[in-house]
Amino acid sequence: MPTMLEVTDVSAGSVCCAPLVTEPLGQTDAEQLAVTLKALADPARLRLLSIVASSEGQEACVCDLIEPVGLSQPTVSHHLKVLTEAGFLSRSKRGTWAYYRLQPAALAGVTEFLAI
Repeated sequence: MPTMLEVTDVSAGSVCCAPLVTEPLGQTDAEQLAVTLKALADPARLRLLSIVASSEGQEACVCDLIEPVGLSQPTVSHHLKVLTEAGFLSRSKRGTWAYYRLQPAALAGVTEFLAI
């Protein structure tokens, strides 16, 4: 014997879903956040960011970042470039060396989103 399904009349204006209580991410914000999160979605980048954040003044020379992550200098430089373009680090040149400084506001933005 077939089971009878109960039919709910939705034509009377009843709402099946709870209304939004805050504004969701717009397309542009979602795309920017995706780029930002993608920059963090790599173990080497997370380690580099952690090393810079743990360094005195939250700043480190590229020369001090190569050995701890065990990658070649060009690879480390690539990862640092991605983190800089995503806004997590700033870069300054001193002589032949590049120094990277943590940008806490970028981390705060990601933290704020994830706390929703």
